[in-house]
Amino acid sequence: MTEFIKMNVTGLTIDPFTNMPIVILKDDSENVALPIWIGLIEASSIATEIEKIELSRPMTHDLVKTLIEELGAGVESVEITDLKDNTFFARVVLDHNGLKKIIDCRPSDAIAISLRTNAPILVAKPVIEKSRSIESFEQSDDQMKSQKWTEILENLEADDFGKYKM
Repeated sequence: MTEFIKMNVTGLTIDPFTNMPIVILKDDSENVALPIWIGLIEASSIATEIEKIELSRPMTHDLVKTLIEELGAGVESVEITDLKDNTFFARVVLDHNGLKKIIDCRPSDAIAISLRTNAPILVAKPVIEKSRSIESFEQSDDQMKSQKWTEILENLEADDFGKYKM
């Protein structure tokens, strides 16, 4: 049985090398940080929920939340389950009348749904270990850049993020 660590969204930032959005997850003790590169649309959806911005029309993740609720289900948790070839895998765990339903999805969508439903974000321990081993492998190619990035991630504080702008 895979062990999971509960993590929280501590903010969004931009990868200084690729200019792609990154959502940062940290465990409750803030000893473990997991960066996940995401798309611009998903970053916008996550930022909108973090900032509690009210839009005139529901975004896709708002629609998903409403559909789940209207069908009589609830989000039990979202899980980041694997990391293969630099791609993260996730799922949404639903409870529908006592039956567990598992829906495959991208981590960014799972996180956006989690923020809207207050469901816990759970990350499989092997994902964190794989993430660290990829980082070690990349250091051999560009050690200084990767080491600097590791230092940035490990020292991130909630106040460092500010308001994410699209």
